[in-house]
Amino acid sequence: MENQRLFVWAALGLVLWLNYITWQRDYAPTPPPAAATTVTAPAANSPAEALPELPSADGAPAVPAAATTQPSSEGAAASAPVIRVVTDVLDMEISTRGGELQRADLLKYPKVKNQPDVPVRLFDTKGNALFVARSGLRAADQRAEPTHQVIFQSASTEYRLQPGQSQLEVPLTWTDGQGLTVTKTYTFTPGNYRIGLKYDVDNQSGSDWKAASYVQIVRHYEHVERSYFNVETYAYRGPAIYDGKGYRKLNVEDKEESHYKNTITGGWIAALQHHFVAAAVPPVASAYDYQLSVDAENDFILSYRGPLQTVPAGGTHTFEEALFVGPKLQDQLAATGPELQRTADYGKLTIISQPLFWLLSKVHNFVGNWGLAIIIVTFLIKLVFYKLTAASGRSMAKMRNVAPRIKAIQERYKDDREQLGRQMMEIYKREKINPLAGCLPILIQIPFFLAFYWVLLESVEMRQAPFFGWITDLSTRDPFFILPVLMGGAMFAQFKLQPMPSADPMQAKIFAFMPVIMAGTMAWFPAGLVLYWLTNTLLSIAQQWRINKLVAAEEAKKKD
Repeated sequence: MENQRLFVWAALGLVLWLNYITWQRDYAPTPPPAAATTVTAPAANSPAEALPELPSADGAPAVPAAATTQPSSEGAAASAPVIRVVTDVLDMEISTRGGELQRADLLKYPKVKNQPDVPVRLFDTKGNALFVARSGLRAADQRAEPTHQVIFQSASTEYRLQPGQSQLEVPLTWTDGQGLTVTKTYTFTPGNYRIGLKYDVDNQSGSDWKAASYVQIVRHYEHVERSYFNVETYAYRGPAIYDGKGYRKLNVEDKEESHYKNTITGGWIAALQHHFVAAAVPPVASAYDYQLSVDAENDFILSYRGPLQTVPAGGTHTFEEALFVGPKLQDQLAATGPELQRTADYGKLTIISQPLFWLLSKVHNFVGNWGLAIIIVTFLIKLVFYKLTAASGRSMAKMRNVAPRIKAIQERYKDDREQLGRQMMEIYKREKINPLAGCLPILIQIPFFLAFYWVLLESVEMRQAPFFGWITDLSTRDPFFILPVLMGGAMFAQFKLQPMPSADPMQAKIFAFMPVIMAGTMAWFPAGLVLYWLTNTLLSIAQQWRINKLVAAEEAKKKD
């Protein structure tokens, strides 16, 4: 009983402490902000525009970008025509300067639910919204090269994917004027956020041409303070890589990680934000040099550059890679690159969260409503652990029946703690009661609770997903706090079904007050998570009520 009392006080203290520090973080006075600065898209000669270093053909140290950078100007960037590409899911702009992806509107994903005509914009070139994807080929031996700084030619300024069309190709052409022609082609497919990227090189220059492909994801970084009252702030926003063995988020604010360099085979690079991602995936069989850097404007440049490939005189060669620009749809991500679905980041509970999301998806395909899917999956989880929780429930029911005897012993031996413990253990042994059995259901629920939290927070499928009535978005809090109130009421009813842990009136009041604390704490959690906990509590009440009836009948039969 002393252990239970200690656990209760510790849990209450932890909840109050977490609420206090969260309130301080969100509402404590802050020093006046520094003078505002305006962030603009990088000029052609800024660090963010720098070309990647090029490896030498004989394995000597890499050639710095500055040594082979072609001349360019801000005027050229401003005057470069823009190509518009529209599919059933994307509305994009591609600059003819380097074929840079400079705008991407996600047509199926409104920024705000009640404004369906304003889509989420993933790429942009303006101010703090800077977010672009650059790519090109670096050439060895000071040869002309089609980098992201040169101007490509396009046959059209607009491309549209027509109904029934299997794919849409957007070709851009560059030539050095001496027989070398490079056609850079983006390929789009209906319903898909994967974008194919290839360079068809035709070398009629009379000499071998050596080049390496690269991709740069450039984005402005802003530090985000986490807020208990805004769960979206807990989602990671920044660069990430897969090194062929493991997924890793890179901290732009960390001195060491902000200068990350590595040679990787079978990896990818990505820039993440809540529910959405831009990623680049090179061929899995070749080793690529990966790098992260941060410039003075707080723009991070995450890039990879491949090995030199030789295009013989009179010959051709094709460089290929894949891009992904869109929501974190795990099936499409997995088809684009190895383990790319890990960008839907479930943290350390991925081992539970991914199967849980898979099950939710299967149920959703059947019922067509994510809220109903949560209820059904909660029931299935409860069913899986039914026997385990039933054994615990029987111990708790028996404890409820012996509660008057326990109370009498506590009053009789209140001044003799050793004898009190001995007498209570004798009752538990005789009645086959495990006094700690009530903790088991809670221990089982905790990992599933946390797994549900990350699934609801990170799965884009839950974004703006309605349940019914006032619940129009399961990934955000209940706007009227109705579900948390119902959950608190259900937890209080569950408390009434449990045996009293001791005769201590203060401890009993703490137990009675816990549903209020939990309801207040979870009021700001995603509505889908509160729905899970409410459903689980109601199922637990039904199970415990049934067990109490059975145990009471067994006890009555013994007396007869």
